[in-house]
Amino acid sequence: MPNRKGGFFEAGKECTGVPYSSVRSEGRYIGFDIGLRTFLAAVENPLSVLYTENLTGKVSNAAAFYGTVCSSYTSYALQCGIWEVSRRYGPGISDGIRLVEPQSAEAAQVGDVIYTPHATETSGSHVEMVTAVTKDDQGRVISVRIEESRPPTTATTERNAAAFNKHLASRNKQLFRITDLNAWRGTNRSEPLLFPNYEADATPPKINRTLLLDLGDWVPYQKGKAVKFHVMDRDKLGVKSLIIRRGEKVVEEIALEGPGVHERSFDTCGDYTAHVVHKDGSLIQACEFAVCDLDLRLPKGKVPMNGGWQVGFSAENIRPIVIYLWNEADSYGRHPLFLSDEQRLAGSLTIPDDLLKKPGKLQVWLIGEHKLGRLKMRKDIVIAP
Repeated sequence: MPNRKGGFFEAGKECTGVPYSSVRSEGRYIGFDIGLRTFLAAVENPLSVLYTENLTGKVSNAAAFYGTVCSSYTSYALQCGIWEVSRRYGPGISDGIRLVEPQSAEAAQVGDVIYTPHATETSGSHVEMVTAVTKDDQGRVISVRIEESRPPTTATTERNAAAFNKHLASRNKQLFRITDLNAWRGTNRSEPLLFPNYEADATPPKINRTLLLDLGDWVPYQKGKAVKFHVMDRDKLGVKSLIIRRGEKVVEEIALEGPGVHERSFDTCGDYTAHVVHKDGSLIQACEFAVCDLDLRLPKGKVPMNGGWQVGFSAENIRPIVIYLWNEADSYGRHPLFLSDEQRLAGSLTIPDDLLKKPGKLQVWLIGEHKLGRLKMRKDIVIAP
């Protein structure tokens, strides 16, 4: 598995947490695009995308195909619908958040965030979250626990009060408190959405020991993309056939001679299952996946910076939830535009006036949500001055 610190995770060495990787539109964010169970299933498949795909050198600040970063990790904890960039935790950017006074362990509370500002306009910033404050019988702070996502994985660090104060004093860090969660989140709320799915993420999954997909299990695929079925038979029960169903209809039954990979693509959208029949006729638990279609349409040529132009979209077997704009010329120019029912019905969204602040290349993402996870489609366009 690629490691954001360089190279690969060491085989046979136990790690805790989930990998750090800024997957962007190319991979999938754990907690938002996929549930934790999908990641854990992919870990158990030695031929999954966690081991066969490497985003290093292809996507800035990325390595593994599934991952999280500091801002997505804290956004998950704060019940956002999609990840917020770390700069939104900084001063003067968002409502419902204030600087903690004094800047010390004695003032820290659970839920506070530590923001490390960017050194330059184009460099990264960082955010950590306070998840425990321990006090003695006199109410004096003994220690503060911090959780964060940083290379190579998510991490938990408990510091005594003096060490916490020293940590806070380094690199211009600032301790902030979200005083009004709804004001800070704005429209970016998890409650109307299927993900993050906190209940499912907190439930230990039963991972299939005979069959897993290249994306793990419980996961959507874009229509026409290859699905790789890895028959493993880890319990040595013998395998007879692989049966693929769409709903209750058998799509294909593949005779098996033993373990191996079988690749198929599907042009009909729907909810699918796949299971292996053992030599004795018994069935294993089914792998679940969905085949969905997202389509995104942008205007031809350049578009005006002052908005007013339309983004068109369509979907099948997946619900479009947000148009995400990423202005590559503006480090603050990340804008999730959550879709209304009327916009979904019309299949279009008009870019608001005065939203975009700088000309240049604009990434436009369409994000759709299925009960098994999310898909993203990205196209780029140029903003005229």
